[in-house]
Amino acid sequence: MRQIVLDTETTGLNAKLGDRVIELGCIELLSRRVTDNHFHRYVNPERDIEQGAVQVHGLTREFLADKPRFADIAAELIDYVRGAQLVIHNADFDVEFLDRELGLCGLGRLSEHAAGVVDTLALARELHPGKRNSLDALCERYGVSNAHRTLHGALLDARLLAEVYLAMTRGQDSLTMDFGAADEAARGSLRLEVSKLAVLRASRAEIEAHEKLLDGIDKESGGACVWRRLP
Repeated sequence: MRQIVLDTETTGLNAKLGDRVIELGCIELLSRRVTDNHFHRYVNPERDIEQGAVQVHGLTREFLADKPRFADIAAELIDYVRGAQLVIHNADFDVEFLDRELGLCGLGRLSEHAAGVVDTLALARELHPGKRNSLDALCERYGVSNAHRTLHGALLDARLLAEVYLAMTRGQDSLTMDFGAADEAARGSLRLEVSKLAVLRASRAEIEAHEKLLDGIDKESGGACVWRRLP
């Protein structure tokens, strides 16, 4: 599965009042592995940037004055995310901004180009109810170093979120252990006498409980539960 971890920075907090996207950062995941195929653009919003926003991300109108407009990079973005599942923290915020930008370009909505969206904030709230679930809080909870994050940045935050997302959903990794090359010989020498293994069949209640658990994983992962793909 191809997934794109996406983050934006904006001129302010309200797309409906005319705030614009000023930075886009995307990290590609293929089969739950980060690739080098990332997408990063600064965007000239052609408007002022709220001072509060500048204090968060450090991007000024002067810095962005010679950068392309969103309309100039929209086709690139669509090509990059086409058919992929998007992973976004507080997805409603970013999707609203990107839908507005794409709409101004006559390019429809984000959902028309991507395969779906996983909101890691909603996922974190289900996994950790009643706790802080900001990106910084999740980095601390899952042991992801964000010591270099003095200001928000779309590409930096997308990289951090990719690590956090993989840690949050680690239970869905491959059921086989990932041995390094140095362990190949040891793995090859491991033999089990399977004829002596006892087989315990699951009860009806256990099967029903298992199916209920898989339903929950499907919901949280946007239908990416690996158990149901196994033969």
